[in-house]
Amino acid sequence: MCLSETKDCPENYTETFERHVVLVAPEVHWNTGNIGRTCLGVGAFLHLIKPLGFSLESRQVKRAGLDYWHKVRLSVWENFEAFAEEMKPQKTEVAVFAKSGKKSFLNMPGGNRLFLIFGSESRGLPESILSMYKDETYHIPISADIRSLNLSTAVGIALYESIRYENIFHAWAEVK
Repeated sequence: MCLSETKDCPENYTETFERHVVLVAPEVHWNTGNIGRTCLGVGAFLHLIKPLGFSLESRQVKRAGLDYWHKVRLSVWENFEAFAEEMKPQKTEVAVFAKSGKKSFLNMPGGNRLFLIFGSESRGLPESILSMYKDETYHIPISADIRSLNLSTAVGIALYESIRYENIFHAWAEVK
């Protein structure tokens, strides 16, 4: 369902509009379950890059994703290189999130295909990924009262902003 009032919605928008959330070495099962549920809610793909700090068979992951976990479009990758080789994200399709990101998340790239890349809860992203995408780093502004946002909160903010930016909503049901 396209709810856009300002843009023409292409008939095949569900086939061409992709959002991918990439979690590199996530550590907390509750966050990953919640992120999976959020991805499902907006029709996004979830990519987990090993090592994982938990088992995907964990009751806690499934509980955090509620009864939706089995519907999440999930891919698990051995490492970031395997992910990048298979998915082939272009730099114009990437938004890497880091506390030290150069640009505001409000300036994320648009387009039909976008990869939102996040690091682990305690360490963030490895330097190798940050240097690979040094001009594609973004941050979500926060007050000086906290060190960072919860990972699942940051993903939710970025994911919904990327959809709002395009003003295309697919696979959504209207709330009655």
